[in-house]
Amino acid sequence: MRPLLALLLLGLGATAAKRPITHESMWLMKRVGAPSLSPDGRIAVFSVVFPAYDPKEQSSDLWTVPTDGSSAPRQLTHTRAAESAVAWSPDSRRIAFTTTREGDNDPQVYVLELGIAEAQRYTNIEGGASEPRWSPDGKKLLFAANVSDAPKRKSNARVYEGFPIRYWDHWLDAKRAHIFVMDDHAGATPIDILANTNLGGTLTTTGEELNATWTPDSKSILFQSDINRNEAAFAQVKSKIFLVPAEGGKPQPLSAGAYSYSNPRFRPDGKALYLIESREGVNNTTYSLNRLAMIPWPQGGVPRTISESIDKSIDSFVFSADSRQIVFSTDEQGLGKLFVMSAEGGAAVEYQPQTAGNFSNLVQSGPVLVANYDSATRPAEIQVLDRDPAKTRTLTHFNDTALADLDLSTPQHFSFTSKKGRSIHNLLILPPNFDETKKYPLLALIHGGPHSMWKDQFFLRWNYHLLASPGYVILLTNYTGSTGFGEKFAQNIQGDPLATPGEEINQAVDEALQRFSFLDPARLAAGGASYGGHLANWLQATTTRYKCLVSHAGLINLETQWGTSDTIYSREVNNGGPVWMQGEVWRKQNPIRYAANFKTPVLVTVGERDYRVPLNNTLEYWSVLQRQRIPSKLIVFPDANHWILKAEDSRFFYQEVLDWFARWLH
Repeated sequence: MRPLLALLLLGLGATAAKRPITHESMWLMKRVGAPSLSPDGRIAVFSVVFPAYDPKEQSSDLWTVPTDGSSAPRQLTHTRAAESAVAWSPDSRRIAFTTTREGDNDPQVYVLELGIAEAQRYTNIEGGASEPRWSPDGKKLLFAANVSDAPKRKSNARVYEGFPIRYWDHWLDAKRAHIFVMDDHAGATPIDILANTNLGGTLTTTGEELNATWTPDSKSILFQSDINRNEAAFAQVKSKIFLVPAEGGKPQPLSAGAYSYSNPRFRPDGKALYLIESREGVNNTTYSLNRLAMIPWPQGGVPRTISESIDKSIDSFVFSADSRQIVFSTDEQGLGKLFVMSAEGGAAVEYQPQTAGNFSNLVQSGPVLVANYDSATRPAEIQVLDRDPAKTRTLTHFNDTALADLDLSTPQHFSFTSKKGRSIHNLLILPPNFDETKKYPLLALIHGGPHSMWKDQFFLRWNYHLLASPGYVILLTNYTGSTGFGEKFAQNIQGDPLATPGEEINQAVDEALQRFSFLDPARLAAGGASYGGHLANWLQATTTRYKCLVSHAGLINLETQWGTSDTIYSREVNNGGPVWMQGEVWRKQNPIRYAANFKTPVLVTVGERDYRVPLNNTLEYWSVLQRQRIPSKLIVFPDANHWILKAEDSRFFYQEVLDWFARWLH
C-alpha cells in the first residue's frame, strides 16, 4: 500500500526528491555562446555546444532565435567543427563567421545567407583567418590573419631578442595579426593593409586581437596594437588605437599619452568614438579599472574619460538607438550587473533591479538589447532585456530539462569587516538535501586572479554545487584584490600579495563558523587554482587549522615563478622591486621560505602546458612535501594548460578532489 500511496501523492502534486549534481550532469549541460544581433534587431545568432566525453561525439553549431520570442530557436549549421566570430551584413541578410570545414587546414571565413543551406568559403589563408567584419556600406569585408616577417630556415630552433617568449600554453613566434580587406564576394583577393608596418594585434588573454572596426564612411579602419611588446620584461605593455585607410597606407595613432586604449566602437549616430581606457602601469599600479573614453568624430582629439566618477570596471558596453545612453556590464558585490549612463558621461544607475545572477556579452541593435544570463544554479541562456525585469524575456531554454531534478541551492551573501577595516564579501553554497540541524564540513574555496571575483555564476572549472555534492558547505570569499568592490580595494593587494588575503580567508572561516551553527569547526578544508593555488600554498605555510588542502597551478616560490612565467614585470611591481633587491615581500611572503612549517596534507595538481604558473613551481612544492614526509598526492595533466579543459581530465580531477576531501574530512 505504501508504494501505491506514494504514487497517488505524486500524482496529486507531491514533489519528487531532487538529486545532487554529478560531473556528468554538469559537463553535459548545453553551452550557449555569446549572441550576435542582426542590425534590424530581429534575429540573434549564437553557438550551442552539445558536449560529450568523447571529442568525436561533441558538436558545436550556430542557432538562430527571433528576438520577439515568436518561435523557438532553430539550428542554422550542422557541422561538427565549431563556428565562431559571427558578424552580420548591414542588410541583416547574411552572416560571416570562421570555421574549419572539409578541405581546410586552418579556420577560414565563411558567409551564409539566411535561408540558404550552404555557406560559401570566402578565404583560403595559410594559418587561418579570424574576426570578420563588414563595412557599413556592405561592399567589403575585413578579417585578421597572422603574418610573419621572419626569414624561413631549415632549423626549427626558436630564436628571441625580446620578451615574452611564451604565452599561456604556447611558444611565441614572429607572427603578428594583420588586417586584410577584400571585396564582398567569394574568391576576391584580400589585401594586407598593414603590410610593411611594424604593427599588429595586441597580445591578450585570448591571443592576438585587433578589435578592428570600420569608420562610419567605410573608408578607413580602426584597430588596436601594442607598441612595446618586446619591452614586457621591464615595462608595462601599452595598447594604442590606430587609423588606417581601407586600401592600405601608413597607420596614424589616434590615442596618445600614458594610458592604454582598446575596443574602439562608434556611436550609432557616427558622431563619437568610444574606447576602453586602462591606466595599468601608470604610477606603478598593477591594476586599473576599465574606464570608458570618448573622441568626437570625425574631428578627433584627445580621448576624454567619461566614466571617471564611476568606480566600476566596464566589461562590455552598448548604445541606445538614439545614441544618448550607454548600457554596460560590470562585476559588483558578487553579481554580474548592468548599469546605464549618459553617452556624454556622468553617474551610472542600475539598468534594472538585480539580486542574483550574471549578465554578459551585451549586444544591441536599435531598441533591442540582448545578453547572456547565467547564475550558480543555471548555465547561460539568451535574454532580451528591459529596464523592467518583468518584461525581460528568456529566449532559449536548452538546459531546463536537465536542471529540473537537480538540488542546487541559491548562494547566500554575507559580509564582515576585516581586521584591517575592509568590508569582505562572501557567498555560501549549501549542499543538497541540506538539514540545518546537522553539522557539515566547510570548504574555503579561493578564487584566482587575483583580480577577479566569486559571483553568482555557473562554472565548469570550480562548480560550486559539484564540490558541495558529498555534503560540504562551500565558502567563497572575495578577499582584498578582488574586483567588483572598487579600484582601491583591488589595488590594495599590491605590495601585500599573500599575507592579507590569506588572513581574510581565515577570518571569513571564523565569521562563517560564528554565523552558521550547522558548520563543523573540526572539519575544515581549503583549496583553489592559480592565485587561489598561491593562497592555498600560503595557508600551508602559515596555519595548520585545515584538515587538508588542494592546490592547482599554485606557486610555492615567488622567485622562480617570477623567473619562469610568461609575465614578469607586473610581479616585480607588485612585490616592490626586482627579485635581486630582495625587498620585504620577496623575503616575507614567499611560501617556500616557511617550508619547515608545512604539515597539512595536500593534493597538488598542474597542467604540464601551463606557462603562466609553470610546472617547476609544482615540482618544487612536491619536493618539499616529500622531503618533509607530508601526506600528499601529485597529479600532472600532460595535455592541460592553465585550465583543465578535456572532459575526461575534468572528470578525473573532480573525482580526485572529492576523494581527497572524503579521506580527510570524514
